[in-house]
Amino acid sequence: VGFGFEYNHDIYGAFVKYSQEDKTGMKSSSVSAKTPINFGLPIDSRTKQLDAGVKLSGDNWITQLSYLGSYYENNIQSISLPYKTDVLAPTPDNQAHQVALSGQYQFDRTVMSGRVVTGRMIQDESLIELAGNPLQSWDGQINTLNGHFAVTSMLTSRLRLGGSVNYSDRDNQSSTAQFLQYSFNGLTGALRQNVTQDITRKTYKVNGSYRIASGYRVQAGVDRKEVERTYSDREQTHDDSVWMKLNVNAFDTFNIRLKAEHANRSGSKYQASKYTSSENNPLLRKYYLADRSRNAVELTVAHAPTSWMSVDFTTRYAKDDYNHTQIGLTESEDYGYDMNVNLAMSKHVNGYVFGGQQWINSNQAGSQHYSAPDWHADIEDEFINLGAGVSYSGLLQDQLTLGLDYLFSNSISDTYTNGLGNNNTAFGDYYSYTHSASAYANYDLSQDMAVKLTYRYERYFDTDAAQVGVNDIPGMITLGDINHDYNAHQVMLSFTYKLR
Repeated sequence: VGFGFEYNHDIYGAFVKYSQEDKTGMKSSSVSAKTPINFGLPIDSRTKQLDAGVKLSGDNWITQLSYLGSYYENNIQSISLPYKTDVLAPTPDNQAHQVALSGQYQFDRTVMSGRVVTGRMIQDESLIELAGNPLQSWDGQINTLNGHFAVTSMLTSRLRLGGSVNYSDRDNQSSTAQFLQYSFNGLTGALRQNVTQDITRKTYKVNGSYRIASGYRVQAGVDRKEVERTYSDREQTHDDSVWMKLNVNAFDTFNIRLKAEHANRSGSKYQASKYTSSENNPLLRKYYLADRSRNAVELTVAHAPTSWMSVDFTTRYAKDDYNHTQIGLTESEDYGYDMNVNLAMSKHVNGYVFGGQQWINSNQAGSQHYSAPDWHADIEDEFINLGAGVSYSGLLQDQLTLGLDYLFSNSISDTYTNGLGNNNTAFGDYYSYTHSASAYANYDLSQDMAVKLTYRYERYFDTDAAQVGVNDIPGMITLGDINHDYNAHQVMLSFTYKLR
């Protein structure tokens, strides 16, 4: 349930919105208590959301001060099985608060905008009592600070320049303590402290746009993102990119956009933290931290051959090279296309057709013996999306609209390895598809009220070599086999009322 109001008068205004959601029931869950156990996890929770704000505005400026608050309450205090208590910690109560100040100012042909947001996430709950656990309750607190400033200016009728600065800081003030650790894979030491990771992000952007001639515009920019993480394999990374766009709309029925980009990532040295350097192979590079070079290009063509038809076509290609990675993701290639056709076949009949494909090919190197790479994998992923729909309006004195929609999606993933067991190995196939169709009838009872009846059908199927049978794991307690081959039907009746 939710409600809210908004009030505006002259130069000032205010708004308040409140919503509340209650959930009860069960969902499947699992825990490992010597043997895997699947069981029904009880749900009894309430989530409340409160948003409020005030704003002021003038002829060439506007500012707003707002508050956003989220409150989660879980009525489940403990999760136990018939023969064992406290097998799983329930989701703890938590709160999140944000206060934001934003504004925009325009003078002459220059526009400046800014936003500052400060927030706090809080969690204070008792913990399950376990041997060797030094904490009886968890005092979790994360402070956030975000800032954004942007400026754009029309220097001439042809030239526009702009830039922006973004700042984001996540300061983890949660409690820490010494915990007993198991010795695994050569890890030693009886005690280990849980760490509180802090993340700071800074982004700088400079861009310009120049109108070469009527219907021809070129844009270019330089972007830089700096990220600093504590207790990470690599504490600092920075991504730099240079991009250029060409927009052509000089033709009556064509609009062409071409974009090219080159980007590089580098940063500080690896294994800088004692909390990670002993756990990982020193040659390992995680893909989101590793040095990377990217080249990408994208072409979009919009065509309106007639007054009742429009066609949009987009194709893209990107290649990532992780040249300095010996173990991890070494190369990735991503390309595909999308096409949309919109049809206004008559005053009352409208339709659409869309389709797209995407291919992602990547190469990975690994090590079985905590040393140099001794196996390699090639992963080939393919995705297909197709859809169509039609609607007929104007029936029963323009009160009834009928419609049909259809969607088909398909994904295929193949993985080939060499070096594992001295054999070239093809992993089991992964393949899935979905057919989804819906039919609806929308009837306008009046200008303010409408009722809609919808029927939807879905057919889903997949094959996954990672799935195992119900009885394939000795001692496993399960709720049953998850069905990856099903038909689903849904009938929904909705009512809409507009307040004026």
